[in-house]
Amino acid sequence: MQTAIKYIQPDTIDFLLEKIGKFRDYRKANKLLSSISGIDTFFRNQEDFLTLLELLKPCFMVCEGSDRREYGDFQTPYKLTDSICSYLKTERISPDVIIEPTFGKGSFLLSALRYFNKTKKIYGVEIYEPYYWQAKFAILELFIKDPDLNKPDIFLYLDNIFKFDFKEIERSIEKCNVLVFGNPPWVTNSELGSLNSSNLPEKNNFKSLNGIDAITGKGNFDICEYIILMMLNTFSKYNGHMAILSKNSVIKNLVHDLPDMNFNISDMAALKIDAKGYFNASVEASLFKCNFRKNHNMMPFSCKVSTLRSFNSIENIFGWAGDKFVSDVSLYEKNKKYDGVSPYIWRQGIKHDCSRIMELQLLDNNKYSNGFKKELDIEKELIFALIKSSDLNSPVVTKSRKYVIIPQNRIGEDTAYLLNKFPKLYQYLTENKNLFEQRKSNIYQNKPPFSIFGIGGYSFKPYKVAISGLYKRSAFSLILPENGKPVMLDDTCYFLGFESLSEAISVWAILNSAHIQKLLASLTFLDAKRPYTKDILMRLGVDKVADDMTYDEIVNQIKSLDETMLVHVSRNAWIDFYEKFTVKSREENQPSLFAYQKGMSV
Repeated sequence: MQTAIKYIQPDTIDFLLEKIGKFRDYRKANKLLSSISGIDTFFRNQEDFLTLLELLKPCFMVCEGSDRREYGDFQTPYKLTDSICSYLKTERISPDVIIEPTFGKGSFLLSALRYFNKTKKIYGVEIYEPYYWQAKFAILELFIKDPDLNKPDIFLYLDNIFKFDFKEIERSIEKCNVLVFGNPPWVTNSELGSLNSSNLPEKNNFKSLNGIDAITGKGNFDICEYIILMMLNTFSKYNGHMAILSKNSVIKNLVHDLPDMNFNISDMAALKIDAKGYFNASVEASLFKCNFRKNHNMMPFSCKVSTLRSFNSIENIFGWAGDKFVSDVSLYEKNKKYDGVSPYIWRQGIKHDCSRIMELQLLDNNKYSNGFKKELDIEKELIFALIKSSDLNSPVVTKSRKYVIIPQNRIGEDTAYLLNKFPKLYQYLTENKNLFEQRKSNIYQNKPPFSIFGIGGYSFKPYKVAISGLYKRSAFSLILPENGKPVMLDDTCYFLGFESLSEAISVWAILNSAHIQKLLASLTFLDAKRPYTKDILMRLGVDKVADDMTYDEIVNQIKSLDETMLVHVSRNAWIDFYEKFTVKSREENQPSLFAYQKGMSV
């Protein structure tokens, strides 16, 4: 309450002093304030009431509240909440009951009171006490200034949303038109856990992930997603709507998981907002809106995309097309014949989490320096050129900016051999052993010293075709050896490895063809943190595209690479390549390229 007082207008302070300053019992004050504002229980007890009277004294000095990071705080400006309520009203949404699971300073509630004139009840939950009081005072001020506004019964609870019992609310809304809306925290459970926050759901694997997925990061989830699922699970069986602000990644996850959930929802829409302008947040976000009822005239498990400013202009629809999850349903339908199982296994690059020791720069004297700018005197046999996502900006990559130490040929290989075979390197790594031991990821536990991941026989293939997982561009680059040694990629990249340059060029041409590029455009969400993933790349039917491309088309594609590359792809070479794995040859029981590649791998 102490922090909230600083936001009260002087006229409201005078009003409170005049109207309730003469009372000595909080129940009388509650009765009066309820008649004015509709708030059911303004003061929870006598202590709350006496605290306010003390804080209203002129000598009181207000201090700031605590750090809000642990609550994932992005307070919504009135300009945005007004726009949302205006949009909902345009959609003819007129709720009898409004529920806000994390009401914060109350901007959504205040906009709703101004825009919806038939609402009978409002329920809100907020864990942060200064905001709880600030919202109450703001609602009171609204009705003091405009007493003719529709005045619903307002129930505000200071509580943890993850422990709140909604059963009492459910009993009162059975035959009502419900609106669940608001702006839950935009943080993940791991981010809050790192702050030792109490504002967390009970620890559980709520998506039922397998062990390795949970360990490597898929077990991390957004608090906003968790709250939306809570609300859908509780209220989607009633009449009404949901309108929740969230990151686009959360909305994508929700739509992706819907077939496995028994929610009675339809007419989903993601209306993009300017998160940078409203919240100074560098993230793509939208208003997620849906109806709490089935609509058999709409595509199931699909979501329309537009903007809040131009909500009638549908940009595209993403969701499920049959048993495939896609980013653009219409574009996918035109290119779905190439969606299959990749005949090659896509690999992720090297992961070491110790860049200052493992990643090197080549100096003019032909020696290397590490991330501490220290010149090294070590054996060069295990030093390889390294390509990062930012280097994949041209069709062919022949020169790297950095180099990397590769102490293992496969995951889990014993590194004790370094002592005898590469003593200088072993000494260098041992001197920095403490930095390796500081690596936080569980994948390094109980592994040999200086272990890396994303390493195997595939890493040492001389020719590679690669794409950045982080950038929006969908172009694939051809990676050639440097100084007679294969080039490594870091773990932000995905690649295929080849023994034959001819085969690598043919696959490069297919991956950069219009067929694959259009399919990728229909599968990828460019606003994701990592638009291109192994799951997506493993769906690229290189064999299916090869079945539809002629040699002349391949040649035209390669010309855009470099005409000198044409000597590596003759018509006979293309026929040999084609016959390994085309649909036609598979039907004739020819060996698949997957089997061919598997047989080659180390």
